Formats: sequence, structure tokens, C-alpha cells
Amino acid sequence: MEPRPKSFYALSAFFALFILFLYGPIITIGILSFQGPQGGLTFPMNGVSVHWFFDLFEQQAVGDIWGSFWRSFMLGLMVMVTTVIVSVAAGLAFRHRFAGSGALFYLTVASLVIPSILISLGVGLIFNQLGLPVYWATSGFGAQLTWTLPFGLLIMFAVFNRFDKSYEEAARDQGATAWQTFAHVVLPIIAPSLIGVALFGFTLSYDEFARTLLTAGSYNTLPLEIFGMTTNVTTPVIYALGTLTTMFSFLVIGVFFLIVGGISRRRAKAGSDAGDGLV
Repeated sequence: MEPRPKSFYALSAFFALFILFLYGPIITIGILSFQGPQGGLTFPMNGVSVHWFFDLFEQQAVGDIWGSFWRSFMLGLMVMVTTVIVSVAAGLAFRHRFAGSGALFYLTVASLVIPSILISLGVGLIFNQLGLPVYWATSGFGAQLTWTLPFGLLIMFAVFNRFDKSYEEAARDQGATAWQTFAHVVLPIIAPSLIGVALFGFTLSYDEFARTLLTAGSYNTLPLEIFGMTTNVTTPVIYALGTLTTMFSFLVIGVFFLIVGGISRRRAKAGSDAGDGLV
């Protein structure tokens, strides 16, 4: 067995540092959230307990933790559904060139390179100038779509660029309408990618801070609430909240992976059944 080159160990050390930098803060917060009742915000820990997790479910002196959580959750669902629908529709539209398609594409993805705080400021100003209330479900919703829609559109572009149009042609040859072709041929094939777009839409919305800062109005989303708590809360309850929200994020990701796995298994079983039928 040939000895590994020195570059292997250098790159391995760099990767280990990257993992530590990525997950170190999460692990630190998770550990500190199990401080004892008299624990503080820093090491060394003063006892070990789940006191601060129970404290989360009691009336807090400052903030509206659970109200902000539900607002973030509902906003995430709204953004997720809208992102999926618009991304699929745009992906289908951009399969054929049309007048202004290039300009429209660049205008769409331009919001990715504009500083998020400027997007938030601009949307908030527009709503104020139009006399519309600045609210998380209206202006906040619109500001977050400027973040999620470009990602969804780019994913669908990649999907449809690899899509084999012969499947659609075969369906039309069998007399299927345009809607039947989409519902029974296109949609099942791109379903795993749609799950990915949905996951992007929900997670990007759920933890978005900058684009919601000036567009949420007087009702905070969870990231804004946590930011406000950092200046008021002096107990590990904020770490317990961070641990729970991180666990919730991993739970959401796990559910999406289970859905994708279920789709893949169903597709594999359908292919196996079709193969048995041809034998």
C-alpha cells in the first residue's frame, strides 16, 4: 500500500477545522443549554439539568417566543408553497425562448447579489409609500420571496435542462392532453427536485433575518425574536431555545429526506413491477 501524500493530511486537517467551525457553535450552544438552574451563559457549567427547556414553556419576562415561532413556521409554509409553484411554472415557461426571457432571468437572480438589508429597506419603503401596513405576512412574505425564488428557479432550470422530452412526446402520442402529460408524466419525474425546492424555500424563510428585519412590522419572526433576546435575556434559556430550533430544523430536513426516499422506493418498485410484466 502506497503511503498517502502530505497533501492528504493537510487537506484532512483543513476539512476537520471546517467541520469544527461549522458545527462547533451548535455543539457549544447545545451543551450550555443543559446548565443547572443557577447556570450562566458561559463555561464552566454550573450543574447539569433540563431546567431551561422547561423554562421555555413558562411565561417569559421578555419576548414572545412561541408566537414568533408560529409566525416563522406559517411564513415558511407560505414561502415554500409559493416558491414551488412559481419555480415550476417559470421552469416550464423558460423551456422555450420568448421575448425578454434573458432580461427577466437576470432581473430575477439579481436579488441574490443585492445586500439583503437593502431589499428589506426597499420593500418596507414601498409599502409605506403605498400606505400599506408593514406586516410579516405581506411585506415580510414578499421580501423573503426575493431570496427563495431565484434559488428555486435555478434548480428548476437545471432539472428541465436534463429532462428527456421523449417522455412527453410518448404521452401525447397516446392521446394525453397537456395537463395530463404534466400531471402524470412530468410531475412524477421532477417530484424529488420539487421536494428540494420546497426544503430550500422553507429553511431559507424560517431562519431569514436581514430581509425580514424591516418588513415584519411590530410582530417578530423567530430569528428577530432571538436577536432581541440576546440583548435582554441573561440566562441559558436562550441556548435552550437555540437547541430546540436546531432540532426542529433537523427534523424538517429529516421529514423531507423520508419523503424523497419514499418517492424513490415507489419509483423503483414501479420499475421492477413493469420489468416483471415484460418477462
